Amino acid sequence: MTGEKRMACEKESMKSAMGEKGWKAEYEDLLYLPHHSSARHPRMSMAGRAAQFLPFAALSGYEGIIQETARLTDNRLELDESGKAALDEELRLLLEQPGARALFTYFRPDDRKAGGAYVQAAGAVKRLDEYEGVLILENGTRIPLGEIIEIEPQA
Repeated sequence: MTGEKRMACEKESMKSAMGEKGWKAEYEDLLYLPHHSSARHPRMSMAGRAAQFLPFAALSGYEGIIQETARLTDNRLELDESGKAALDEELRLLLEQPGARALFTYFRPDDRKAGGAYVQAAGAVKRLDEYEGVLILENGTRIPLGEIIEIEPQA
């Protein structure tokens, strides 16, 4: 059955259910009455009406979860033995020259999900804490030794 035939059948069934004149004849006097406006309460603006529904959040926290899921993290790179040896040599040279500055690239694990981010810190080495396994720069930055993937000496 086509859409036009279906509509015609539905109109006919409504007429037969409501009488020959249909529902319009029964309620025609109500169709053209003016809309009621209260004298006591002023009419609310459209912005005011919309603002009533702004605080409603059916799924509170859902937006934050979506953003956290969409946030990308990097995987930790593992250096081979020759890469580790080269880093050890660069670090040894830096420690022999007090006040020497370098740019360190290291992995910072993410607190909330697997992976993390590679960050860079520049500065002069203050000291090497072998007990904690961190390199401490003069500006207070603490870099875990096992997370360093690159050291670039700076002039």
